[in-house]
Order: sequence, then structure tokens, then C-alpha cells
Amino acid sequence: MHALPTYKVCRRLGAGVFDKCQTQKFVLSEAHHAKFAKRAKRNVSNFAKQLLEKQRVRFSYGLSERQLRRYVEEANRVSVLGVDPTVRMIEELEMRLDNVIYRSGLVRTRRAARQLVSHGHVVVNGVRSTIPSMKVKEGDTFTLRARTQARPIMELVKNQIADATSPVWITMDSAKYTGKVTARPKPENTEMPGSVSAILEYYSR
Repeated sequence: MHALPTYKVCRRLGAGVFDKCQTQKFVLSEAHHAKFAKRAKRNVSNFAKQLLEKQRVRFSYGLSERQLRRYVEEANRVSVLGVDPTVRMIEELEMRLDNVIYRSGLVRTRRAARQLVSHGHVVVNGVRSTIPSMKVKEGDTFTLRARTQARPIMELVKNQIADATSPVWITMDSAKYTGKVTARPKPENTEMPGSVSAILEYYSR
């Protein structure tokens, strides 16, 4: 995606959806845009608000429309069993392997985590995984391959993990680049990029 479309998406959805928008260059671009843009005030429909939340989550997690819809269907499926679909939706998104690696503090962005997994640098329960969307379960352990820890890329990981803070449902041994999922993520201890309830409402139309 070229810079201009990317910046347009970030203006609409928020800077957190793309790595390129978390830079000084984007901040300057925003300042310039705000100075010269003429924004008409308009009423935003409930549907438009739901669509906005959906797009925030989809871009932030790097999901296709099909993947997001599948997570929504799973959340609605378990709701008949008395499970809160919002809670299940958060679990489905947060327990993706690429997101767990991102939340653990090993890398700065979900995109970097996705690349780390797809390139075969991550081991889950002793088995190498190359599937970013793999669902991690409570009790699972993860680490970086021994061969990966001997590569120059580890200098970036060392600098990142030294300042990182993982959520309460992940425990980390920073010295060994190893972590464990100790619980399921809950709404109260998870920072979501968008409203999950709005997304569920959007797909219930």
C-alpha cells in the first residue's frame, strides 16, 4: 500500500492501525492536512460508526474480511451456550499466535510479529510454528528458536523486550525470550483497538 492511501486510512481509523502512521512523518502530515482541509460537519449513522470500529480492528490485527467474519461467527455460535460473545471475540483475536508474540513484548508491532512467525522463528510447546493465525491456548509456552537467538535480529529483540510490559495473562522470561499464556485475556485487561460489541452488531444486520 502506498503512503497516501495508508495515511488516509489512518486519518479515518486512527494512527494505531498501521506501523507507518506511528512516525513523526505521519504527525507532520496530519498537522499539514488539518491546516488546509475543510471538514464539513455531518451526522454519522450508527451503521457508519459500526463500520468504523470493524475496520479499526481488522486493520490493527491484519485480518482479511473473511477471517474477521469467521471470528464473529464463532463468537455468536457459543453465545447459545451462555458464553458472552464479546468475551469470546476478544479471546479469538488476542489468542492468535502473532498477537501473543506482539503482546509479549518480543516485537513492537503485530506486523513484525506476523513476519517473525511466518518466517519460522517461533516455537510453541517445543514445535516450530509458521502460522500467524494459530490459536494459542491457556498453558501454552512459546519461545524463539535457538538458531534465531544467534542471529543479528536479536539485537532488535533485546532492545525491545528490555522496555516492554506484557499483559497479566502472559508471563515472560526475558532472559530466555520465553513466555507462557497463563490465562485467557479478558475485556478488563485487554486494550482493544476498536469496539467489539459494535462489530458484533455490524454483522448481525
